[in-house]
Amino acid sequence: MNKKQLKYDTAYIKMAQEWAKLSHCERRKVGALIVKDRMIISDGFNGTPTGFENFCEDEENYTKWYVLHAEANAILKVASSTQSCKNATLYITMSPCKECSKLIHQAGIKRVVYANAYKDDAGLRFLKKAGVELMYLTNEE
Repeated sequence: MNKKQLKYDTAYIKMAQEWAKLSHCERRKVGALIVKDRMIISDGFNGTPTGFENFCEDEENYTKWYVLHAEANAILKVASSTQSCKNATLYITMSPCKECSKLIHQAGIKRVVYANAYKDDAGLRFLKKAGVELMYLTNEE
């Protein structure tokens, strides 16, 4: 990979990390950006669906089943626009779960750059098998 691309990747991961701070979830805050042709076409963070309360965890501190992951929110935002994820790059603060990896592949995203590894790597294994380029990028300066 060239130096210029790494510079952009690092900047977009930092932006995704800032976006994660907007999440109302307590257990884990995740942010995502979808970039195509060096233009941010969508963003998302994990949280409840539109119109629901902004509490992601129940009384026992378990994540509610209907909380949307950051990448799902970003992909759904593109779906309601005139943009397309085809051949785009997803920047995400946490590697995708297996459910979201299916959405990423079906949306046509060709590259995923992530800053932290999720405990279950099934999503990454699926994306690799699907031919999606994966890049683990920590941005410690």
